[in-house]
This record gives sequence, structure tokens and C-alpha cells, in this order.
Amino acid sequence: MKKPDMTDTAAAHSGIIPIVPLRPAKQVMRLARMGSFHQSRLSFMRVLLRRLKAEKWRFKRSRWDIDADGVGVATYEAIGPKRSYTLVAFAHDLPAEKRSDRVIAEAWDATFTLHDGVISNANIERLKRNVPLQEAGRILDDEFVLSRANRSIRLFDYVLNCLAAGTQPDLAKIEPVGYLMRTTAVYGSGKFGAADRDTWADRPEFSGSFQPELLAVWLLRSFTIDLVEHMAAVNSPHNAVKLDSHIRRRIGVGNSTGLGMAPFLVNHPSLIHSWINARETALARVRALKKTDTTGLSRFVELIAKANKNAKKWTTDSLDQRAKIQKLRDDIVQLNAFLHTLNSDIVKPWDTIYRWGETNLSLEGQEQLVSLLLEDHGPLIDNLATTMKADEEAHFRIDGSMHLFQLHKIMNNVYDWTHDIDYEKNDAQARVWYVSEEKLEPRLGERFEEPIEPYEQPLAPGRDAVLAIKALDQWMNAKTNSENDTVAMFLLGHPEHRHIVRRAQTVFVLPYAEIQDNTISATMQPIDLLRCKLSFFGASKFDPRSDRWLRITMYQGAPFPDELTAMDPDALAYPPLISNGQLEH
Repeated sequence: MKKPDMTDTAAAHSGIIPIVPLRPAKQVMRLARMGSFHQSRLSFMRVLLRRLKAEKWRFKRSRWDIDADGVGVATYEAIGPKRSYTLVAFAHDLPAEKRSDRVIAEAWDATFTLHDGVISNANIERLKRNVPLQEAGRILDDEFVLSRANRSIRLFDYVLNCLAAGTQPDLAKIEPVGYLMRTTAVYGSGKFGAADRDTWADRPEFSGSFQPELLAVWLLRSFTIDLVEHMAAVNSPHNAVKLDSHIRRRIGVGNSTGLGMAPFLVNHPSLIHSWINARETALARVRALKKTDTTGLSRFVELIAKANKNAKKWTTDSLDQRAKIQKLRDDIVQLNAFLHTLNSDIVKPWDTIYRWGETNLSLEGQEQLVSLLLEDHGPLIDNLATTMKADEEAHFRIDGSMHLFQLHKIMNNVYDWTHDIDYEKNDAQARVWYVSEEKLEPRLGERFEEPIEPYEQPLAPGRDAVLAIKALDQWMNAKTNSENDTVAMFLLGHPEHRHIVRRAQTVFVLPYAEIQDNTISATMQPIDLLRCKLSFFGASKFDPRSDRWLRITMYQGAPFPDELTAMDPDALAYPPLISNGQLEH
């Protein structure tokens, strides 16, 4: 079986063959690079907003029963060409001592669900008894999302006090945080009674990944603004003002995300291939363009200035992330200087810029450059968003009729990157992925310090491939006529290798499906898995609180529902400039 060329794979998805080849998986699928990805116009938040705008969705706050203490229920309707959805938001009076971002929390400042259709009073009463309980309650398949959020107390109170006093908050205080509330979980796809993905996957408005969840978060953003303005008006009815639109737009939604999200990239290889293949195909299309003009280069210089402003506003307590941000800032200054040496009449300008970046920038800077190169080429690449999904059942059945020599060749080919890893050493297998009994959430433990190995989850494909290849070698060496033996025969004798055989047969034809790194080594950084996934969501700032959880900002700068008709959401993905195209120093 011939391993498909990446350009061929991209062509199958896109309908065109880029002149510039796609970057090889051995370059892209390393954790350090994946943990340096940035949001782009193919990120799911931006895909959602483009679709809502193109389809002329309408939005309204249909209910506001919030009292003077900021407690009650509100509903927000999203009305599309064929269907409507309702965010039901419950605001609570949460004592400070109960406020926690940990998954084990039992109370929150606000809880939410996204309901299928226009909601009735009876359903609101049903949800009132369940949604505030989160995991302890139950929703039905009429609901697609279950979520909760806590206030960023210092910023929430600061904005509240400013508005109540009749003044606008200082953007310099808003930018570093970027949100008034942060979610601590956004559940969907069947969790806690919510509708299974099969219920809505074929709906055009949800084409792609995580679209119901991200619609709920976008509507939740409106609720956070409405809540702080309501409380300001209650506190000072004669002086209170509403947020100016340009300040309001710089307030997004925060999110606290931990290890629960990390295994997703390993567990969904077909889907991850579709995400990264689309991104790499988009990059190849842009790099293949033969020319630009002075206007194109000027717009790119302006984009770099906006990215620089975003990097300057990005703060974190993480020493590692601080170092990466500083490299990013330095990279942007270098990139800006390089661009001023270019003439607009050079052949394949974007490829020239990319190749310079690959040689001169850090991984953080290189991947920021990739996102920036995509930014101004919507007509060329936006259709790739429709390819960022996968029929994972199509690859689930094991091909038991495959000859063992074919499987052996496939596994050695796909997992050739494991040749540099000695899994006999403790450091190479130091970690164990398991599921906690209390919260049924993924956790990462130390293999040689805790008695958890019997509970290990199959989240180390490299190690498992090495073990399966060793078993294949022994099988084939022990028999003189093993060339006719099949995968089915081998798995009857070695059922412990079923999962990695299935995986090898899947990822062999999907170049970007497998992370080419050791996911159980002592030096593995789970934060890289989290950041990669969240960049595809569209997060614009990452604030690691350890190597196992982080805070992010979503929808900062994006239009609100009442602005979507008049504004281009992609034009707002980076902070606006004070002086056009000039780097701030």
C-alpha cells in the first residue's frame, strides 16, 4: 500500500493542488509547535460569526427577569433562516468563599444552557431546577450545551463602579484580562443528558466543529454585558451609563480549561487531521500566489502592527509563557523590519515571507506568521472551513483481511518517529493518563510514584505502536510462511493490540492525524495539547496557570449581535490600531 502524498490528500479536500507543497507532518505535528499555534480565520469562532452574518441571523433578548441583586433568569434568541436557538442564563448570588474555577466546584455566578428552538415557560421552569446544579442536574435532548461561569471579580466590580458613576472604564485595565466572566466548562454532545452530536451534526448552521458550544459562549458574552449594565443602573439610576461600543467590544468571555480537554487531540485523530490539513492547505494556497501589490503588502504591515498590539496586551504569570511572548514580540519587530526591505513586485511574495520566517523566527513567531498570512485571503481559503469535520465511524472498523506484512510496513512507516525514543527508560514512560473516579475527568499521574497503572487510558500511541511492532516481529519471525497471515489472525492471538492496529490503519491515510511526540514522557507539557485545540476554537490570549491548566479569552474584539449586520467580524480579530499600520513601542 502506497502512503499518500500530502499534496494529494490536500487536493482531495480542497479541489485544487497547491503549487507549494504542504508542510510535512514531521514538522507540524510536534507538541512544541502545536503549542505555539494562534487563532486564524479558519478558527471555529470566526467561521461561526461569518456564517451568522452571511445568513442574516437575527438576535433578541426575549426575557430579562434579573432583580436588583443581579439574580434571576434571562433568555437570548438566535433566529436563523430555518431554526432558532435560545440561550437560557441563570444569574446567582454566589458567596466569595464558594467561587472556584476547579471542576469540583458546586456553585457558580451564572449557569447556562442552549435550547433547541424558542423556549416555553414550562421548559424554563424545568431548566431552573437543573441547570444551576450542572453535573448534579440533568438536561434533555432539547438542549445542546450546558455551561457555567464565574465573574472576574476585580474587573467586573471595576466596570460596574465606573458605569454606576457615569464614567467609562479604562481600556488599559480591561485589555490584560479581557473578560468580565469566564466559563469553567462548556459541555455538549450528550453530556448530562444534552443532545447527542448526531442530533444536530447535519444542520447546516452547525457545520464544522463545536458550533453549538461557541454560539452559546457568544450569546453568553451579551449576557455578561447586560448584567453589569443592569447592576450599575440599579445602583445609580440617575448617573449610570452604558458601555461605549468600542470598549464593550474589547470585552470577551474568559475560559478556564484543564486536563479534561487534553486527551481530545489523541482520541480524535481523523478530526484533528481535518483541522490541521485545512490550515496547512490554506497556507500552501497563500504561499503559491505569484504576486501581490503595494496595497497587499501595506495591509500585511498593518496586520503585523495589530498582532504586535495583541502581543503587548497579552499578560501572564507563567514564566514559560512570558518567555514565549517576549520572543513573539521580538519576532514581530524583526518581521516588520524585513517587510520594509521587500518590493511588491517580487515573485511569490508570501512564500518569500514565510520562508524567511521559518529561518529567522521562533516557533511562536512562525505560527503567528502562518495565521497572519491567512488573514487577508478569505476568498482563497474560507471554503476550507467546510472540510474541518470528519466521519470518525468510517475508520472504526479494523481491516482484518490485511496481510501482516502490509500492517508491519504501515506501522513502521507511520510510527518511524518513535525510533528516537527508548521506551525502556523510566523518563520515556513516566506519566499515566487515567480517569478520576470522583469527576470522571481525565487526569495525569506519575507512573512510578502512584499505583495508577492498572487504570491507564490508551493515550500513548507511540509506546503502544512500539509494543505492537515488537509483537509483529516475533510473530513473523516465528513462522516460515507468515506472509499470508492476516491482521485478524494476529489480533486473535494478541487482542491487546487491537486499538493501535485500528489507529494505524486510520492514521496511515491521514498525515496530520498523529501527534509525533511522546505523550507520556516526563518532559511532556500538557499545556501544548490544550493550546493547540484552543487556537482552533479561536482563543486570542493564553494564560497558563501551570503546565496542566490555563485561562484564555474568547471573542475579544468580536462584534455583538446588534453589530453583526454592520461589521465584518474578521476585521475585528485583532485589536484596532491607534495610528494606522504603525508598530507601538
